[in-house]
Amino acid sequence: MSNTTTDKTPTAGEDQDLGAAGSQLSTAPKEEAPNLPSLGVIGWGRWFWRQLTSMRVALLLLLLLSLGAIPGSLIPQEGVDALKVEDFREKHDLLGPLYDNLGLFHVYSSVWFSAIYILLFVSLIGCIVPRTWQFVGQLRGRPPGAPRRLTRLPAYTTWRTEAEPEQVREAALALLKKRRFRAHAVGDAVAAEKGYAREVGNLAFHIALIVMLIAFAWGQLFKYEGNKLILEGDGFSNTLTQYDDFKSGNLFDPDHDLAPFSFSLKNFRGTYEATGPNRGTPRIYEAAVDYSEGAYGDEKTTTIKVNEPLEIDGSKVYLVSHGYAPILTIRDAKGNVVMDKEATALLPLDANVTSSGAVMVRDGYRNAEGEKEQLGFNAFFLPTYGGEGSTMLSTFPALINPMLALSAYHGDLGVDAGFAKSIYQLDKTNLEEFKDSDGELFKKQLKVGETMTLPNGAGTVTFDGVKEWAGFQVTEQPASGWALAGSVAAILGLAGSLFIQRRRVWVRAVKGADGVTVVEMAGLGRSESAKVPEELGDLAGTLYEQAPDAPGASEAPDAPDAPEAPKNDDDTPDSPDTHVVPAEGSEK
Repeated sequence: MSNTTTDKTPTAGEDQDLGAAGSQLSTAPKEEAPNLPSLGVIGWGRWFWRQLTSMRVALLLLLLLSLGAIPGSLIPQEGVDALKVEDFREKHDLLGPLYDNLGLFHVYSSVWFSAIYILLFVSLIGCIVPRTWQFVGQLRGRPPGAPRRLTRLPAYTTWRTEAEPEQVREAALALLKKRRFRAHAVGDAVAAEKGYAREVGNLAFHIALIVMLIAFAWGQLFKYEGNKLILEGDGFSNTLTQYDDFKSGNLFDPDHDLAPFSFSLKNFRGTYEATGPNRGTPRIYEAAVDYSEGAYGDEKTTTIKVNEPLEIDGSKVYLVSHGYAPILTIRDAKGNVVMDKEATALLPLDANVTSSGAVMVRDGYRNAEGEKEQLGFNAFFLPTYGGEGSTMLSTFPALINPMLALSAYHGDLGVDAGFAKSIYQLDKTNLEEFKDSDGELFKKQLKVGETMTLPNGAGTVTFDGVKEWAGFQVTEQPASGWALAGSVAAILGLAGSLFIQRRRVWVRAVKGADGVTVVEMAGLGRSESAKVPEELGDLAGTLYEQAPDAPGASEAPDAPDAPEAPKNDDDTPDSPDTHVVPAEGSEK
């Protein structure tokens, strides 16, 4: 076996011939430098369009979009938590106005973020459409004919055989088609191509990005999310006024887009690990509910668990929290009931459901002098009290030894001031403390069934028991399925474009000057890879079995050497200095 190299001074016709053979291995648009002095309005427009639809600009826009999402995650957003935004403005006199001017408190609806989003969308479409049509044209066409000099290709082998050229070409055509190449005979050679799935994956990746962008935009514009705390035995209807808090996309219409349904909480069931390192960890955490779809739907029963929401007409109802609501009976100075066994929900502070909140008596109360007043109590609840002398923290999340601590106030709660206030905190601006015998704030710890008597005959408070409550989140995220499908398609498309190589193979069989058939095989890939020489060697070995060497030649052709010379952008070698591997015993 001997190795020779081809002539290093190819003619212009040969360069053009090889360029045609190596053309259209990709649908990536070729970038042409603009002729700046001759550009007019149309020329500049075309140049700008080429830049916008180029891969580097698309990647730059994608990077900018990712960077733009960072402040949306780190800075409070008005659509998520307006109270945190106001608090940030109050604490930061310099950054607050600056963030306002830059739109950082509403990143995803800001002008600059929308501009990046739209430009990326246009860039992807402008890139995909022409590449798709070009790829369709390639699929409808045939692989190009063999270059004049196959020795110039990066993977090449040859041998001589006594078989007729027509027989070799027919055997090569059948072999390539069997290996799933698109192959056809062109003149004295067979041309074949494989790896179209690479471009399919590339286009699928870009189309999937567009689907994801559309799904994300649609979801942000038409989504809604609301939270509701429900006591056992109480119900909820999916109307705006029923929510404790609610936020939605810019195009969401609560009057028409809220799915009609309702449900009521029958009971909440929670069990917890009693011993070991996971003590207090929930084992069962579920809410039994009765629900109905539509205004007059039949009532059904189901159980909502963590990560197992109730799905109704595109909306999902998640179980997100749980807590306790002490039941109190409050009487005024004359013994009249002003709160009759009413449960007041308190908010958990830790994993053991130590809870705090406020109990308010807004109407009906009169003090010892017969004057109308309002009562307020700071409440602190422990479902499992550790006993006298222990810290005021619950030791277990279940109701084992409940204890309620109350501190009492009277006066004006400020609930009629005309603006929203938290029902879980007392506004003490216009409230006065009840004083004990030492002149300190009057407070007392109560167990179930115990009564607290307010100073100066102002009334009594009885701890009658405990109800449980469950917190639910109702959400609707349109196009989430499309976003998931787009992400899966993007991953599969990217994998195809990275791991599948598009390549071409040519087999030429012609009579030599001595009447012996000379077989040449060459391969060309989209990018430099050892796969093309390996595959060509395998094909050559199989074809050699059907068209063996002429007498005196070697037993089989060697596998072609991998290329060492760099490639041009069109996958043609810069020089013809590639190895030719003829069969041993053949002419040089």
